[in-house]
Parts: sequence; structure tokens; C-alpha cells
Amino acid sequence: MRAVWLREFGGPEVLVPGSAPDPVPGEGQVLIEVAHANLTFVETQFRATGLGPFTGDLPMVPGNGVGGTVTALGPGTDPAWLGRRVVSSTGGSGGYAELAAVPADGLHPVPDGLALDDATALLADGRTARLLLETAAPAPGARVLVTAAAGGVGTLLVQLATAAGAHVVAAAGGPSKLALAAELGAAETTDYLRPGWTRGPDPVDLVLDGVGGTLGRAATGLLRDGGKLLSYGLASGSWTDLPPAEAAARDLTVLTLRPTPEHVRAATAHVLAEAAAHRLRPVIGRRFPLERAADAHRAIESRATLGKTLLDVAP
Repeated sequence: MRAVWLREFGGPEVLVPGSAPDPVPGEGQVLIEVAHANLTFVETQFRATGLGPFTGDLPMVPGNGVGGTVTALGPGTDPAWLGRRVVSSTGGSGGYAELAAVPADGLHPVPDGLALDDATALLADGRTARLLLETAAPAPGARVLVTAAAGGVGTLLVQLATAAGAHVVAAAGGPSKLALAAELGAAETTDYLRPGWTRGPDPVDLVLDGVGGTLGRAATGLLRDGGKLLSYGLASGSWTDLPPAEAAARDLTVLTLRPTPEHVRAATAHVLAEAAAHRLRPVIGRRFPLERAADAHRAIESRATLGKTLLDVAP
């Protein structure tokens, strides 16, 4: 089968297309004929440094999320999965390939009426956005600041928070990203590429931060006393640092996302159903053929992408 190999950690050029043996589904597994691979920012960090939530011995085929059709079953697997359209995590490896063997108990059926590429785009980011909103639980009318609002998670957070009745302040870099956030329902936008960007918006009740670092720290300055911070990403390379003494002095609550596997599964099913009902729109900003996985990583790292970036695997 066609695949993309990671043989050493480094720049995007270390992602090299080639061939790999066809995987064989084992006990309780299925074989997915992959149509799309779901790219995330943490995959670019793993490729560069070997650090992050994924593990694996080099050489390996990277990729943690796929969408496709079940074409074969391992022993002990429910035959009802055969021929089904599904999305699934892979455990951190094997996604950048034409075929992927994954555990059947991690499959998510794609609802009728939802395109497979849209479902793949929702797999990681959709459930993350849903879990963030469940954890933060903003009250109707609450002012909610979303950083990286034009990214994969951010575009979904804008929609979900707006649908929950929040007043969303979308923070992003540049006019095209701000325009997208406004189109998706943000009540206000602010460009954090401009100096003094935090002097524009009024104080907010909640910050949902996927950037971290200096930008995330600046965003906490917009919190009213008694507000909440929920950081879920470190696109800047580090987490948002809010000193405990400052949090205590301002009565700020720092929330943490700790979902159970059952919560993750329910959140995934929820966003897939919402998208199938046309109440949630995944934004696929860029797509690349499998062999150009290196270019896809470059695009993500350049911060030039909107929404989700996919690899289209089927020729």
C-alpha cells in the first residue's frame, strides 16, 4: 500500500512517501480503506521533536485519525461493521496510509447525510470543542473569548458556544481569519497580530485558549475578576502560565479537561450528529494528496491555514 514514512524527527521534509506492507486486522480489529487522514497541530510537534501524546519507534507511519470504509474484519469482530463508513483514531500511528487496522471498539459510524471528509475533519477537533464547552459550561449571555478562533477547534468552538447562547469574542490573526469567525457566528472579533489587541474588547467571563505562551497570557488579562480560564493547546510551544497568586487575587478559576473514554465517545457522536443535521459546520481550509504530507505539515506550521487540513488518501 501507499504510505508516508517518518524515519527521523525533524522538519516537514522527513515525511517521505513510499510503500508499506498491508496491515492485517487482529483480534477485535477492523481494516479501514482510508479516504482521508485527519491532521492535527500536535502531529507536527511530534514529527519535529518526538514529543507529545503519541509514542512509537522509528521508522513508523504517523497519523492519528482516519475516515474511510471497513473492508475486512479480524477475529471476534462484529460483522455488522463490514462495509460501514467510519472515522477512528489509530493510537498515534498508521494514519498516513491507504489502509489502517484499528480496534473495532474505537470506531464511530458516520451518520447518513454527512460527507466522509466532513466527518474526518470533526474526529479530533469536534470532540475536543464539545468537551471544552461541557467543561466550561458558560451561562447564556456570558462573554467567551476564543483564541485561534479560525483553527480546527476554534471554528467549532465559535459555533458551539454561539449555539449555547454565549457572546463569542473571536481572537485570530489577520482579516481572513476574523472574517471566517464572524461568518460562523462570533459577535466580536479582535486581531491579535496587532499591538495592544487586548485593549479593544470588554472584559470576558471565560477564555478558551488553544495557543498558550505569551498570547495566552495576554488573553488572561481580559478576564474579569471571578472569570474562568480553560487552556487546551500550546500552538505557541508552551502552555499559558497564570501564576497561582494572581489567580487567587483575582478569584480566577483555572479549569482542566479530563474526560473519561465514555465522555469522549459521547462527544464524538454528538458533533457527528450535529453536523449531519446541518447545525455544525466543519471548515476544511486546505487539503493535500497523501504524497504531499510534508506540504500539509508546512501549511499548518505556517499558521496560514483556516479550519481543518486533511490528507486525501484515495487516488
